[in-house]
Amino acid sequence: MNYLVFGGTGFIGTHLTKLLKEVHPEATIYNLDIVAPGTPLPAVKRDYHSPLRKDETLKSTFVYCDVRKPVAEVPFVPTPEDAIFNFAAVHRTPGHPDHEYFETNIRGAENVCAFAERHGIRKIVFTSSIAPYGAAEELKEETTLPTPNTPYGISKLVAEKIHQIWQAKDAMNRQLTIVRPGVVFGKGENGNFTRLYWGIRGGKFAYPGRKDTIKACIYVKELVRFMLYRLEHHEHGAELYNCCFEPAYTIEHIVNSMKEVTGLDKPVPMVPNWLIMPVATVIGALGAPMGICPARVRKLQISTNICGKKLADSGYAFKWSFEEALKDWYNDNECKGLK
Repeated sequence: MNYLVFGGTGFIGTHLTKLLKEVHPEATIYNLDIVAPGTPLPAVKRDYHSPLRKDETLKSTFVYCDVRKPVAEVPFVPTPEDAIFNFAAVHRTPGHPDHEYFETNIRGAENVCAFAERHGIRKIVFTSSIAPYGAAEELKEETTLPTPNTPYGISKLVAEKIHQIWQAKDAMNRQLTIVRPGVVFGKGENGNFTRLYWGIRGGKFAYPGRKDTIKACIYVKELVRFMLYRLEHHEHGAELYNCCFEPAYTIEHIVNSMKEVTGLDKPVPMVPNWLIMPVATVIGALGAPMGICPARVRKLQISTNICGKKLADSGYAFKWSFEEALKDWYNDNECKGLK
């Protein structure tokens, strides 16, 4: 059995590969990506941090693969016993022209599923997003009607449907797990939690108009453990899971936990709504240091109120609490920060 990781150079793919080698050291892992391991990801404009520790290498075989095109010849022999993890996506939002989300996420789903079909592969784990739910304060469960309102969210919902169609073509033999993670944090994230930590540390973060915004989140090591658990405990059929701590935490809880775990003693003020957007507009015009711009501020002000009860009731046992996850991430960086 081989593990085929589409988008395996990225943040989640790297952590999955490390887990697979830890749990199944004999496993053969193929990383199908357009970015070679050790290369900064194109979407990260500055200060790229690798998910790997210093002098650590990704223990998988790299295969150049652009999922926007049909996956034709590969330098190995796929078998029906192989398993696919599909992480290949354009996902940072805002940050890309609209067409790039559709081109990569939709065509990528079509091409990966066609590859699985051609080689008789029966198991796929697909990483979607909570973006298909759309931006709203209401609690979202897996049964909530998706109402995506961004190109990214629309493209991920369509990609889910493409994978579901693949599974339905041989429903009794094909296994599909779709995960919709909240904010994924951990070493090499290069995203929201990293910016939050360094914003607090540098005295550049303030609560944008409110402290009770809910931000559903999941530790990257927990996410990949859950995905492998479902791969190994799900015989056939299609399943969908929100992936986040249950209940989801407020931004105030996240900030306070981050400060406590890392020893920060910085006050975090709250900027009223009437002031926050003009300030973000000015900072954005200066090049958006710390990622601050009006679109990101609006994103911060809206809750990602995602229900993780189905995951909590699935039989999977969390390895880390939220605070333990932050501490583990901090230790991965030799207690010098979160990055």
